[in-house]
Amino acid sequence: MPVNVILLAGAANTGPLKDVSPVTNEALIDIGGKPMVQYVIDGLRQSREVRRIAIVAPAGELEPHVTGDNLEFVPSAGNIVDNVVRATRLLPQDEQILIATCDIPLINGEIIDGLIDLCRAVPADLYYPIVEKSVGELKYPVVKRTYVNLREGVFTGGNLFLVNPAIVERTAPKVRKFLDYRKNPLKMVTLLGFLFLLRYLVFKNLSLKELEQKVSDMWGIKGAVIVSPWPEVGIDVDKPSDLQLARAVLL
Repeated sequence: MPVNVILLAGAANTGPLKDVSPVTNEALIDIGGKPMVQYVIDGLRQSREVRRIAIVAPAGELEPHVTGDNLEFVPSAGNIVDNVVRATRLLPQDEQILIATCDIPLINGEIIDGLIDLCRAVPADLYYPIVEKSVGELKYPVVKRTYVNLREGVFTGGNLFLVNPAIVERTAPKVRKFLDYRKNPLKMVTLLGFLFLLRYLVFKNLSLKELEQKVSDMWGIKGAVIVSPWPEVGIDVDKPSDLQLARAVLL
């Protein structure tokens, strides 16, 4: 069964990257003569699984700068969750959706296909990849991520999500709260309740399976955490040092 993609590319270049690039949209930051988002599109197009790619961005901003087969453009408006809901309505409801961000230029078709294969081995509505700290630092020792300490190890979150489109609209309100805290693990754990917060801070014995089950219960879905062997899944370009790493690897 094919997978369709929602590629989020609406972020204005108003953060730390504005000091190294004058473009108005982070997706258009140059890496070796190509906009960053083009590397992501190329990686998606290399996948044997990907069919349609819906790019969510300000109307008219990316169209002149990107190329690829089966690209569609959805005008962005509102927050990330609003944009995912809007794009989901335009895609087939009986085919899985891969949600990707525009700032992961190190991904490629082999990584995408491998991750999808891992997901399909576990029945679920939503798949969330994570990367173990030692795996990322072994391949990219200079990269700095936000990590969470769990019973099985220390992990950072990924930037690709495989989802059943049927759950998107009904889970949207709850997902908004988690995304608001995505760069702050402590605040994210507070959403899971006092006992989870206590175990995270004091006993430090939360497990992946417990978190997986808790979020599944809260959202009324079957969620699955996928431990990815590919650190590229967890490396997003959100600061100048990340951009330097991407340029060094890709050029």
